[in-house]
This record gives sequence, C-alpha cells and structure tokens, in this order.
Amino acid sequence: MSNNKIRVGITQGDINGIGYELIIKTLQDNRLYDTCVPVVYGSPKVAAYHRKAVNIQNFSFNNIRHAAEAHEKRPNMINVADDDIRVELGKATPAAGEAALAALQAAVKDLKACLIDVLVTAPISKYSIRFGEFSFPGHTEYLASEFGGETLMLMVSDVMRVGMATGHIPLHEVPGQITEDLILKKLRIMDLSMQRDFMIRKPRLAILGLNPHAGEEGILGQAEQKIIVPALKTAREENILAFGPYPADGFFGSGSYRNFDAILAMYHDQGLIPFKSLAFDTGVNFTAGLEVVRTSPAHGTAFDIAGENRASPDSFRHALYTACDIFRNRKLYEEITSNPLSGEPPRQKGEGEEGVPEE
Repeated sequence: MSNNKIRVGITQGDINGIGYELIIKTLQDNRLYDTCVPVVYGSPKVAAYHRKAVNIQNFSFNNIRHAAEAHEKRPNMINVADDDIRVELGKATPAAGEAALAALQAAVKDLKACLIDVLVTAPISKYSIRFGEFSFPGHTEYLASEFGGETLMLMVSDVMRVGMATGHIPLHEVPGQITEDLILKKLRIMDLSMQRDFMIRKPRLAILGLNPHAGEEGILGQAEQKIIVPALKTAREENILAFGPYPADGFFGSGSYRNFDAILAMYHDQGLIPFKSLAFDTGVNFTAGLEVVRTSPAHGTAFDIAGENRASPDSFRHALYTACDIFRNRKLYEEITSNPLSGEPPRQKGEGEEGVPEE
C-alpha cells in the first residue's frame, strides 16, 4: 500500500439508520481514492440491503478478511456481523446495537494495531447499542476508556469550533460537574488541539458562562466568579489565550464567535444548538485529546428517513476528510516541534492581534 495514502477505518453504525446510505454515497466519489484507502467494518448483506433500498447502482464493496488486504482503489469491507442479521429500518433493535458494537470493537482493535490510521464512525443509537453490553454515553467516552487520557468533544466546521466542558449527561447534573479543574483540563486539550490538529500557532479561545448573562456579576449565579474566572486566570498564566466568560446568547447572536479559533461551552445543548443551526450539513464531531484520530458526522441515525434516499452525505464526507487533514497536521506538527529550527505552523484564522472582545 502506498505510504502516502491514509487508511481510513469506517464503522457501520446502526444498521437501521442512515449510516450505510451516508457511507455508500460518500465512497461513490472516485476522487477520494487518490488520498485515502477506506475500510468499512460492517456487513456485505446489510450494505446490499441499503444499496437496494436507496436505489444506488454500479457500486460494490471489495470484501476482505483483514485490513492489510485493502485495495487502494476500491471501497473495502470487513464482515463483522452475523450473516443472519436482519435490517428493520427506523427501529431501535438489540441486533442493530450488537452489530454496531461489533463494528466499533473490530475497528478499534485494528486502530490499536496500526492497521488503519484514522477512525470515522457512522451514527449509533445510544439506546440500541446498550443491548450489546455497551455502558458508555457515546463514542467519545468509549474511546477515552480504550485509549486513555482526557478527551474533549469538539464540533468542527468552517464556521466555528465548539467544545463541551461536560458531555452526554442530564442537564441537572451539569452544575455539579463544573469545576475549576475540569475547565482547565478542557482548555488545555483545546489549546493543544488547535495547535497540533488545526495548525493554529497561537489559538484564541472563548469560554461561555454557565448561567444566563454569565451570572450578571453574581446576581444570577456564582459559577462564573467562583469557578470560571479563576480557571481563566490560571490558563492565562500557562500562556493559554482564553477569554470570557461570555453570555452564550449574546456571544452567538452578535457574531462574536467569529473572533475566536475555538469556544468552550459548559454543556451539550449550549454548544450544539448554535453549532448545528449554522453548520448542520457540514459539521464534524472530533474527539480531541486522543492520541488517535476519530471523527463522525455531526448528526444522528435519522431513523425517520432511513431507506428513503433523503440523507445528505455532506457531514459524513467532511468527517472523512477532516480525519485525514488532522492526521497529516499531526505529522507536520511532530516534525516542527521535534526540530524547532525547521519552521513554524502557518498562521490561520484568528491569529491577528485585533478583534478580541474585551472581558
């Protein structure tokens, strides 16, 4: 296999959702094979079912038993599912959950063995996958347990990058999870990711408040003054260019997000609602902090349109190319940081001295 081609592992996700439609539509573009070698962990039987359901012609997978057998110019597939598996479009079923987990486990095993370079995951049903003895809130938490280290769920698009201080937890648990230590950990991950994964030499980070109006000087809550502001002070002592806390509504409504390279939201919907409102079709979910590269589309299984040929592959396509870009950026970053005299990462969006809102 060509050394300059990135081996992309792709998990099938939930077989009753739109995952296969996204995968097949993305892999139909022959230009993709000039830069990467896709290996899908799934089921030829399920793939054929979905191809017929959405009436996709002149497409087939190259079935292989091992990632090392992948053809450079073909979409490859490793069968990880029972041949008797049944597709039930739009339904959350135990069989679909078990198949999703089997694909994820097989891909992670190959990622650990360096048989694939990056991982792109199709959407799973968090309900269905629990039938397969999956005890995690989502991909992010599972991958953190498999590869170790602190992680940050980072939503990426050309419009903005938004990370979440807390992940898939009930809203009433969020205030208890917000601590100075947590915020510092997430800011450190975000700062390094901007430099290593996105080649931004001096990233500017914004942090949102937890309470309405960022607490209104303590009138609407104390988290900003007692937790977030001290965390920001420590971050700046570590040469992290972090600013805030900003009221979330005004921050997005006024367009202030354009002045920063990344934003740290306090909880899931605070960051995901504005992100998906502006970048639903092109957004990518990236697990920052891992030593491996994993991305996914920014949406879910879309059971309501499964099998109807209505799903856009744009977000999945962006996820695949983003994974490849980050993989290359990390190699370049390693070269630059191992030999400081070789040069510096290029300046990118948000690196001028102007445009930083006052605190």
